Amino acid sequence: MQALLAAGMTPEDTLLDIGCGALRLGHKAVPYLKPGHYWGTDASLALMRHGRFTELPDPSTLPEDHLIEDAHFAFPGIPDSITLALAFGVFTHLPQSALQTALASLRRFPNLRATLFTVFLSETPGPTRQPDGVVTHPDRPPYHLPEAQIAATIADAGFTPARQPLLLPRGQVLWTAT
Repeated sequence: MQALLAAGMTPEDTLLDIGCGALRLGHKAVPYLKPGHYWGTDASLALMRHGRFTELPDPSTLPEDHLIEDAHFAFPGIPDSITLALAFGVFTHLPQSALQTALASLRRFPNLRATLFTVFLSETPGPTRQPDGVVTHPDRPPYHLPEAQIAATIADAGFTPARQPLLLPRGQVLWTAT
């Protein structure tokens, strides 16, 4: 929530929570946003449904059809009204091609102001110990990428890249694609 609020999120925004899982963010975002303004995607519909019933004080505040099973970042059934998107801890576990696919698919939302996402960074070609001790890799999870490669991926998708200064758990780095 802190990152989204710093990016200017208001209750009027319509948020797409990519890789929302069991609603780690959703349990905070749903009550903050106007009714119907939260949408979540994840590879597991069962996990999202579980989160809806266990994390939300009132599950009826999040319509079940606002939780979309989507392992391929195609965002089926997500409305054009999306103004902000967040993928926290998603692309740390997937190859760079997943980030490229997601950014390309996000271009279809005409009202999208920004997408926030996290990655691990490293300029070395081999395993890297991140600040909290987690070891990341260029070729298997958890993945890391060079900073210039992230910026180029964002720019190639037609967005403006910006690395954010916010310190995140496990050494993840927050990026904004506007």
